[in-house]
Amino acid sequence: MQMECLRCKSPELVRKEIWTHALAYNLVRTVMAQAAARTEVQPRSISFKATLQTLEAFQPMMALTGHQRASVRCHFYDELLQAIASHPVGNRPDRIEPRQIKRRHKHYVPLSVPRAEAKRRILKGLSKN
Repeated sequence: MQMECLRCKSPELVRKEIWTHALAYNLVRTVMAQAAARTEVQPRSISFKATLQTLEAFQPMMALTGHQRASVRCHFYDELLQAIASHPVGNRPDRIEPRQIKRRHKHYVPLSVPRAEAKRRILKGLSKN
């Protein structure tokens, strides 16, 4: 869901971004819980990543069924929940993963001065040649 790195700069927008991510996460978990209840499986036995992929795959059909009758939308939603419930989490005994991430190495040096000053330095270096 790309929630690892916040993109906003101002505190107000960072708060809004965090709340948006929390809302999206909870909506996905709610759909997973509905799929689990409909198919009588445990909610934790459904794969979160597969749920995201299923929702992405069904997104064009969701857009098309928005203007359909309620019965068509209900049938479509039942199909969506069945598809989500059909992706169980694999059996992973004794799996322990650290709650850490390793950032990928960037090929560029981080910008440590204001961008305008860096541009001036580059242009100054080009004009000497």
